[in-house]
Amino acid sequence: MTIKVGDKLPQVTFRLMGAEGPVAKTTDELFAGKTVVLFAVPGAFTPTCHKNHLPGFIAKAADIKAKNVDAIMVTSTNDVFVMDAWAKATGGAGLIEFLSDGNADFAKAIGLSLDGSGFGLGTRSQRYSMIVKDGVVAALNVEDGPGKADISGAEALLAQL
Repeated sequence: MTIKVGDKLPQVTFRLMGAEGPVAKTTDELFAGKTVVLFAVPGAFTPTCHKNHLPGFIAKAADIKAKNVDAIMVTSTNDVFVMDAWAKATGGAGLIEFLSDGNADFAKAIGLSLDGSGFGLGTRSQRYSMIVKDGVVAALNVEDGPGKADISGAEALLAQL
């Protein structure tokens, strides 16, 4: 079943890169008591994700945070080391939190996983964006194909804040 507006995020553990290496953080640790913009990509460094989706959130980070948003986060099924390299390579480090959902636990739990095995990619996340308030989904924008970043992009999400 796909998550919808009004649903509480499921409890999973993400991995982030900390000063001393990978750090595990739960959904509650990341979202409780905060307004968060979360977007998901099928894969770091993949064409649409790298050239279209992430750059919009980097460019609009200040505008988004000016709308009483505590944090902007991106998640992908890549491992924490790839997500860290992507953060550094794109200039997104410090503006956006890069969450590794390496086993697709979160993508599966919210019903937004994608079977990329036909392309040698395994289980991935669908492309979406959401506004989360205190762990509850306030807005959800799911793309109808992995190569699109229109309704889940930064401009569209900014208009919802």
